[in-house]
Amino acid sequence: METKSIKGLNIILVLLRTFIGWHFLYEGISKLYSPAWSSYSFLISSKWIFADYFQAIAANPVALGIVDFLNIWGLILIGLSLFFGIFTRYSCGFGIIMLLLYYIAYPPFLGMDYGVPAEGHYLIVNKNMIELLALSVFVIIPSRYLPGFDRLISLVMNHYKQRKIALANTTEHAENNEIKIDRRELVKNLATLPIFGGFVIASIKKRGWISYEEKFLNGTDAITSATKKSFNFSSLKDLKSQIPHAKIGDLELSRVILGGNLVGGWAHARDLIYVSKLVKSYFNEEKIFETFLLAEKCGINTFITNPSLARIVNTYWKKNIGKIKFISDCGFVDHLKGARISIDAGASACYLHGDLTDSLAKQGKFEELGKTLEFIKENGLPAGLGAHSLETVKGCVEYGLKPDFWMKTLHHTKYWSANKENQHDNIWCTDPKDTIEYMDSIDVPWIAFKTLAAGAIHPEVGFKYAFENGADFICVGMYDFQIVDDANIATTILNSNLKRKRPWMA
Repeated sequence: METKSIKGLNIILVLLRTFIGWHFLYEGISKLYSPAWSSYSFLISSKWIFADYFQAIAANPVALGIVDFLNIWGLILIGLSLFFGIFTRYSCGFGIIMLLLYYIAYPPFLGMDYGVPAEGHYLIVNKNMIELLALSVFVIIPSRYLPGFDRLISLVMNHYKQRKIALANTTEHAENNEIKIDRRELVKNLATLPIFGGFVIASIKKRGWISYEEKFLNGTDAITSATKKSFNFSSLKDLKSQIPHAKIGDLELSRVILGGNLVGGWAHARDLIYVSKLVKSYFNEEKIFETFLLAEKCGINTFITNPSLARIVNTYWKKNIGKIKFISDCGFVDHLKGARISIDAGASACYLHGDLTDSLAKQGKFEELGKTLEFIKENGLPAGLGAHSLETVKGCVEYGLKPDFWMKTLHHTKYWSANKENQHDNIWCTDPKDTIEYMDSIDVPWIAFKTLAAGAIHPEVGFKYAFENGADFICVGMYDFQIVDDANIATTILNSNLKRKRPWMA
């Protein structure tokens, strides 16, 4: 007869097995009902001992499809097995293999924080390791010792054997030797059925299959009432090809450069006063790292930022997440000091921020601009000048300043909020035709920025306009959910027959 302590231990072990089964099963079902889900991003971002193997799988569509299928159905079948306690030792073995692969792909080691979403901050031990060890317990314990279908099957088989022995050694009729299982024993072995029922109901509610909103509000028109809209965006598996690269001097840059305004929370949102706070809330450190890594996977190898964000780039490097380069705008109270800070922080190139250059040029302080340019060059970095105003570019050229590259705004003005008479954070290139004509005479690389007029122009239009009209590179602020689509748009445009007058300078 089982003691109370053994009964209590059995209850705890069954609950542990069931809850791990719940976790596996729900993970599998959620992936099954998410058509866009793929293990691509997980595999391609792996960096540890089997990184090449995982990345090779991600790069092979057939292999990736097989891995996705095995992942989904492995989770579902192992989850069901653990829920009901059937084929427990086998499913635990397969579960251990899956968890070990997850752990190897993303080990929670020092310096190996990948910037991908996680439930917490782990150090060596994470949930994969804990569940792996828990499943090892069920491999060691004979399944017949714990309530479940394995035990039930074991009892039936045992009764069957005893019946055969009894029939062989007695003259009694077979009906007197029928298989009987105690009612309490039967209930105990089927005890997880109500929990499974709870799982089914909870899963259905979470997916909204029987929700009030889905039943009564879906399909309503947008004029008389609210309507629910889904939001799907492209993932890495939708990437057509990586952004091509070119050079400024010896520095290799992607033709599309990630802009820093959104990441830094400097959102040009016209009269929408809440947007800057919203953007800052969205771009926490983890999201910034995730955005950088996604950009790099799309071939975008450079980020333009302010010296104040140099720390976040350095942290990204120190954690060995990626190698994105950064160009600093030297935006500081003292632009020469801003250049020093940027160079010390590992900037690949520096330029003087457009507002600063516009202001100094308007005051005729070209010599001051020249000193900072020379300082940057003396430190071995490409040195550039930024400008919003075309008059700034003309003034610097006439003075004799020779930057290694220009940062100049370029976009058309055929969008709704463009208003030259009343400019309030809604127009940055007031004279695009004159800019295009003058920049044709500039024989150094040109990085065009504000090419989408802070979100007023569609990338398909803005990118083509910039590249066709002379820009060698474009700087574009992007959320993570825009990067793959923007990369596809840019590569399509760059691979097309561009009607470009100005020769490529990089």
